[in-house]
Amino acid sequence: MNRRKFIERTTLATITGLIGTEIVYGLKIPRGYAPLALQDPDPFKLFGKDKEMVVLNDKPWNMEAQAHLLNDKVTPSSKMFIRNNGLIPEEIDTDSWTLTINGESVQKEKSYTLKELKSKFNTHTYQLTLECGGNGRSEFNPPAKGNQWTIGAVSCAEWTGVRLRDVLEDAGIKDDAVYIGYHAADIHLSRNPEKEPISRGAPMAKALQDETLIAFKMNGQDIPLAHGYPLRLVAGGWPASVSGKWLTEISIRNKVHDGPKMGGTSYRVPCETVAPGEKVADEDMCIIESMPVKSLITSPKTGAILKKGQKLQIKGHAWAGELEVTKMEYSIDFGSTWQSCTLEKPVNRLAWQHFSAEVSFPKKGYYEIWARATDSRGKSQPMLLPGWNPKGYLNNACHRIAVKLT
Repeated sequence: MNRRKFIERTTLATITGLIGTEIVYGLKIPRGYAPLALQDPDPFKLFGKDKEMVVLNDKPWNMEAQAHLLNDKVTPSSKMFIRNNGLIPEEIDTDSWTLTINGESVQKEKSYTLKELKSKFNTHTYQLTLECGGNGRSEFNPPAKGNQWTIGAVSCAEWTGVRLRDVLEDAGIKDDAVYIGYHAADIHLSRNPEKEPISRGAPMAKALQDETLIAFKMNGQDIPLAHGYPLRLVAGGWPASVSGKWLTEISIRNKVHDGPKMGGTSYRVPCETVAPGEKVADEDMCIIESMPVKSLITSPKTGAILKKGQKLQIKGHAWAGELEVTKMEYSIDFGSTWQSCTLEKPVNRLAWQHFSAEVSFPKKGYYEIWARATDSRGKSQPMLLPGWNPKGYLNNACHRIAVKLT
């Protein structure tokens, strides 16, 4: 990943080979300079992503899936969204990598090597749903600032690691602890080493849940670099920004964590409903915690064409933050009536649930299939866009696909 050092150590002949043709005036290239042809790597090759993934930004990298790419019950790395706030660490030495537990409310500051984490604490594995708080931002009007995610900034991979709770308790938690904050090795876009791109956290109640992990494996393999190798915090059901990548420190705080991206409009929504476009004071913004109930049709791909009389099998996933989805429905008449789907129980708490249904159509023509999930508290997805907020968070409107019968 460290292209600058690579270029410094690379001969002109090698650079010519990489570009595939003679570099006219190649001998005049300044030392350490990377030709433009080598400055913009192919993100699909770089991160091992499916070619149908959509790149939203490259500095920092942000990529999302399309709905049909997420049909797997467990999301593979090739189809998992990337959401970064800074630059991916350029040098990672796992032999010297440590996780430090510190902060005002730790009994005794303690550091652990990767080997110590894996040998000292019990290992646990969970499927955990991670969704960017801004997933669906592109639908808000007035437009909200930030990457214009559509529906693909969500995943449910299998994460393996040690419980954050076990590590915090080993270091010791003071009675006044209210929050944890994470710190990581990613690099600020300015490359100023004194600045953190992002340092978010969660209340102690979330930090101490069984499923909140300090993870070192994803889907049975080392975590891919783009997803936090070699160590990542994973807190399913909350905005994925809480699940800090490239983890180096956890601070036990005696106050709400105040790191970068914890204040202002970052991952916060108005505590009360506001009119679209209205400015909201910082003190009237509330931190996003559990994500709202939501669902996604992953099969078939929107635009399917069927023959008259043909039935359609639909599949997808549903999730509800800290809660469970208890009912899943579909509509082919723009929400006028709803039919039940078969809904599976989650593999474990905070994992998404899978649904399916066989859909019949009365005659040939154009249809839309809408999906609606209801959580264990009886709250259902809105049919259209929910309340506006300054950063376009928490869009959980019904997902829709188009179908034609010919």
